[in-house]
Amino acid sequence: MPELAHRRRTLVLAICCLSLFIVGLDNTIVNVALPSLQHDLHAPVNGLQWTIDAYTLVLASLLMLAGSTGDRIGRRRTFQTGLVVFVLGSALCGTAPSLGWLVAFRVLQAIGGSMLNPIAMSIITNTFTEPRERARAIGVWGGVSGVSMALGPIVGGALIDSIGWRSIFWINVPVGLAALVLTALFVPESKAPRARRPDPIGQLLVIVMLASLTYGIIEGPGAGWTSGKILGCFGLSAAALAALLAYEPRRADPLFELRFFRSAPFSGATVIAVSAFAGLGGFLFLNTLYLQDVRGLSPFFAGLYVLPIAAMTMVLAPMSGRLVGARGPRPSLVIAGVGLVAGGLLLTGLTTRTPTGLLITAYFVFGVGMAMVNAPITNTAMSGMPRDQAGVAAATASTSRQVGQSLGVALAGSLVSSGIHGSFRSGFASASHAGWWLVTAYGLVVLVLGIATTGRWARATAARAAERFSADDDAARVAAGLARR
Repeated sequence: MPELAHRRRTLVLAICCLSLFIVGLDNTIVNVALPSLQHDLHAPVNGLQWTIDAYTLVLASLLMLAGSTGDRIGRRRTFQTGLVVFVLGSALCGTAPSLGWLVAFRVLQAIGGSMLNPIAMSIITNTFTEPRERARAIGVWGGVSGVSMALGPIVGGALIDSIGWRSIFWINVPVGLAALVLTALFVPESKAPRARRPDPIGQLLVIVMLASLTYGIIEGPGAGWTSGKILGCFGLSAAALAALLAYEPRRADPLFELRFFRSAPFSGATVIAVSAFAGLGGFLFLNTLYLQDVRGLSPFFAGLYVLPIAAMTMVLAPMSGRLVGARGPRPSLVIAGVGLVAGGLLLTGLTTRTPTGLLITAYFVFGVGMAMVNAPITNTAMSGMPRDQAGVAAATASTSRQVGQSLGVALAGSLVSSGIHGSFRSGFASASHAGWWLVTAYGLVVLVLGIATTGRWARATAARAAERFSADDDAARVAAGLARR
């Protein structure tokens, strides 16, 4: 793709950020709406978990396919297709007559969403080629995440209180259509120099692995953790993972590029992303039910309570991007880990009458952690990777986030379901303690890996991985040329 003028690059960044905006807005809005969905659609806790996880699970399953498809057939074309499907899915969610239909339409919404953020990140990576400028652009990307999080609870709460929960899906339609038009006008098309072939077996294994694992976690409290169905789900997930690890290295163009994981920074960024977003998913799920069902707040006031999380993300995420560009990923990851640990710890003693000041403090501290984590994991995942693999690398980073969020909601909801004795309102606060300890543990993983995978040794593994990657690809091209003779 030819070098664009600075003003055009900035415009491309702004258009790509619209996709992050609507996806982030959708995420926080749906969390605020959970109690309304529970009441209107008579949804149990596991039904609420599926409302969130039907989206994040499908998203996580298809992000790798979307990234490689964008590299192969064109990133702008794939991005536009994703916008159309996401807008259609959002409109249908707003008309869902029952919980089952809502979950089905969330799946359609996720199919479109899988083609948005990883492709947008790939476009940004190929537009901003200078490392410092790219780090700043990723910081802006993280700031937009904060804006969407900030507006989500407030706008969502106001819409739910005044119009109803269906309107939270309709709001995606005008924003998505605007992004579609602007993409057609201003975003240049780009492809990888060498097209990657589809990997249907790898794709199927990823879907089976994630779907069976999530199903087992969500349905475990109701069916029994030792029941044949649940143990079978976990066994199937493990078998799919083993088959994936055995099958993918044999392919010339694997769906899941295991060679990336020779780099300690890339591997660390992947696990950090899973942990941080598992913490976020569990945090939002538990907190929304607590504020509305236990404390009795309206959706709007519940949104106001969590505004500190989004405000910190909006303010600090661009600063994190600049810090990564100037000092590397370690300072941001250390701050992130400390913030996530402290935010989780403050809520491990939650009661029905926990002081508002303590809640707000916990939200601020947790928000600092989430604000600082996005830029370093994204920049680390993309740095050192070949530009023609940008879509796959970006999709791997995005997949890690979605897998984490899906597992975070599933685990938090299952812990609460297993711990509630008596009425939901009286038993929820004490039952949530295990969930908050789990959020704290996620933060500890971020802190430890943030230190361990950002030193001199880790950077050396990244350099060796890049060299090995180039050598493997050169050998593959030579072999392909000999085969054609």
